[in-house]
Amino acid sequence: MKIKNDMVVELDYTLVVDGEVADKSAEGQPLKFIFGLGYLLPKFEENIEGKEVGDTFEFTLEAKDGYGEVVPEYIIDLPKSTFEVDGVLREDLLFVGNVISLTNAMNQRIPGKVVEIGEESVKMDLNHPMAGKTLNFSGKIVSLREATEEELTNGLWGERAECNCTSDDCSSCNCSGCH
Repeated sequence: MKIKNDMVVELDYTLVVDGEVADKSAEGQPLKFIFGLGYLLPKFEENIEGKEVGDTFEFTLEAKDGYGEVVPEYIIDLPKSTFEVDGVLREDLLFVGNVISLTNAMNQRIPGKVVEIGEESVKMDLNHPMAGKTLNFSGKIVSLREATEEELTNGLWGERAECNCTSDDCSSCNCSGCH
């Protein structure tokens, strides 16, 4: 059986960025997804298509094929008042490197990284943390099977998936919604 659209794929992987392991599947907990439904980067899927259980993979994605280039317009200054709750500035959130979940006009959550704190404003980087990075993937295909009709309709975790995030940044969850 080979990887093709509408198959449930489980794989172990390691992602190396700038010579450091940036992410990897936990021991005994492979990444599980339905191939061809857009869960992963298109070029990632392209590189594993046709593989079988036991096959290994190793490939590199340039920024344009990963999370894109850094967009300077996504680095913005926000007034410090943006970070007030009930009129009190949340200074505990305002330190360089902290990732804060912001909400845009369409009520979507966007993680932003604090890059600078000024007297009246906070400079935030809204680019994806991996924007501008070369992604080096390696791994092994652990299992394959056809997805059920229910999985194709509702996803692997169903429509009522619960989120068990431990922070306001839900980018690491396998859930359909947060908080």
